Amino acid sequence: MLFGRFTFGARYKWFKNWVNSEAGQRLGLALIPDGPVNLRMLRRTLALEMAYRPGGVLASKIHLKHIAVASTEGYASRPGGAQAELLTEVNKHESDRNLQLILEEFQNYQQGILPAGPGARSLTEVFASIDEKLDPAAATAPKTQRSDHDVLNLLTKRAKVLHLGPANYCWFTDPSRALCLKLAGTPTADRPLVGMCDSARCPQATHHPCHRPVWAEHVERTGTFLGQLDTTRKTERTRLQTDYDRALRVVAEIDAANTINEEPA
Repeated sequence: MLFGRFTFGARYKWFKNWVNSEAGQRLGLALIPDGPVNLRMLRRTLALEMAYRPGGVLASKIHLKHIAVASTEGYASRPGGAQAELLTEVNKHESDRNLQLILEEFQNYQQGILPAGPGARSLTEVFASIDEKLDPAAATAPKTQRSDHDVLNLLTKRAKVLHLGPANYCWFTDPSRALCLKLAGTPTADRPLVGMCDSARCPQATHHPCHRPVWAEHVERTGTFLGQLDTTRKTERTRLQTDYDRALRVVAEIDAANTINEEPA
């Protein structure tokens, strides 16, 4: 749709009207807001979204239909001109996203919704330290820090080490403790290998309510596979049972950590 020769304005108007109509709403589609949209904007949005992903150069080459990889190298930290500007914009978006995520988790902590996983204790200690700095009773000056901006200033350092996994958050504070780097034999790398993450064992990984659906779906699918195995396939059953038990434990830990204890009225 982004690259063919056609009258984009008319087709986009038809598409928007359908999505915002009763038919689109019955399907649960999000409303498309008013505002100008053109093919260049959509192409740039696609480039930004793909730049977040591993292997972005090759993926961009395929989806943007470039003849040579050199045309798309700018999406993967190659310096120069508009490419450097794009990379700067991507990094800014990523930084803002990480700050917003850690702010949400800090607010969850204040409400009694705690992280789970091997790295939960470390993250909780960081949140507790920041919460103490926001305590009006402990303030030495009349001004107290209460706005989101003040909280974000305290969370910025931690946000810089946040990496998103499909089923966990990775707080890459110490490369020597990263399980993925140990498994890959690259203990001095400056970024985690999120694709190799075993968040149930890595001491720098945490699980949060937003990750529960992924783990719950994994429990359901693994349980289905276990039920379909016959008694002769002992090796596969043992492997799947271990995986099933681990996923079940992660779900239970998330539920336990996110149970708010309400005091009786």
